[in-house]
Amino acid sequence: MPNFTLPDDVFIRAAEQFPTPFHIYDEAGIRKTARAMNAAFAWAPDFKEYFAVKALPNPAILKIFKEEGCGLDCSSECELLLADMCGFRGEEIMFSANAMPPEEYDHARKLGAIVNLDDITDIDILEKHGGIPETVCIRYNPGGDFTLGNAIMGSPGESKYGWTKEQVPVGLARLKALGAKRFGLHAFLSSNTINNSYYPKLAGILFALGAEMAETCGLPLAFVNLSGGIGIPYRPDTPTVDIAAVGEGVRKEFIRVFGDPATAGVGIKTELGRYMTGPHGWLVTHAVHEKKIYRDYIGVDACAANLMRPAMYGAYHHIHVCGKREAPADHVYDVTGCLCENNDKFAIERPLPKIEKGDLLVIHDTGAHGFAMGYQYNGRLRSAEILYTKEGNFRLIRRAETPEDYFATLVE
Repeated sequence: MPNFTLPDDVFIRAAEQFPTPFHIYDEAGIRKTARAMNAAFAWAPDFKEYFAVKALPNPAILKIFKEEGCGLDCSSECELLLADMCGFRGEEIMFSANAMPPEEYDHARKLGAIVNLDDITDIDILEKHGGIPETVCIRYNPGGDFTLGNAIMGSPGESKYGWTKEQVPVGLARLKALGAKRFGLHAFLSSNTINNSYYPKLAGILFALGAEMAETCGLPLAFVNLSGGIGIPYRPDTPTVDIAAVGEGVRKEFIRVFGDPATAGVGIKTELGRYMTGPHGWLVTHAVHEKKIYRDYIGVDACAANLMRPAMYGAYHHIHVCGKREAPADHVYDVTGCLCENNDKFAIERPLPKIEKGDLLVIHDTGAHGFAMGYQYNGRLRSAEILYTKEGNFRLIRRAETPEDYFATLVE
């Protein structure tokens, strides 16, 4: 069984109230994860989790994170607008630049966001668009491969993000000359990692570099941003990350480099998205077609426009059939959508119970990079989003698109 789920009764009642397909999110689960994250890093006096808006950009979800004491990680002007709409201000917002249109820096600076510079040339852009703040963050890329033990977990040298180590002191000297008083350090070296050692090892790298650069450049290190990268168990037999153990591992690295967290004056930030909401979302869809040729196919009323990860990455998402969780998985199906693309498949040769037309299928772990990556190819429209509230009710937090939405931007 998946590590996070809801009773079938919840999905069935939701499908009686709202047409499928739709994404549904569990408010209680999201809050529980946010609280566990904050507890794991409670030892760091200036800790803040900045939820990555790109993972699930819905105001109802973002307001939950605000209530739980989290900030937002934004990487576009529209995401800044969402943050503003939801009442986030100042250093509750982290703005991560990445080949940004210059005017987006202006918007970030007006909101008082912490700016995270992706490239040394961004310094001159920021100076002209909002000015250099007293605290500015830079994104580090160590190059090469990032390993844990004997396993390669990522290849930063192939990534488009971040500064080289040689650029860091040059850039910090330039920032200091332009009025910066302190700096933050950020890096993202691995994606969807379920190894509890990832954050501690990354922290050790950034703590050492931060301490070295603070001494070299004469700018105090304000914080280290461990970014995202902590993953979730997409497969039912995959263990979950022990976030308390992760936090303790980072604490030990912190003490090794800086000493007592209460007096070191260095904060800790994180920018998790997938970990915070991924396991707490599901795509609910009806079986509408069965086809038997060289394989057995079950067609559903959702498609890759609603969840593109399987089509784009070949990503695994667990699927169960409501009312048949305990039934033997003695049939093998490709579960497909209706796009005119052969990769529009949620599962390939997946063992499942026998499926009848009209059965309700639940596709797991769509709470991050699910609806957010939706599109309108083939004239297929994006679905509704439903919040299963902590009180046990259903709340529509985004209606499904209509043909009028599809044509709304056309100009005759």
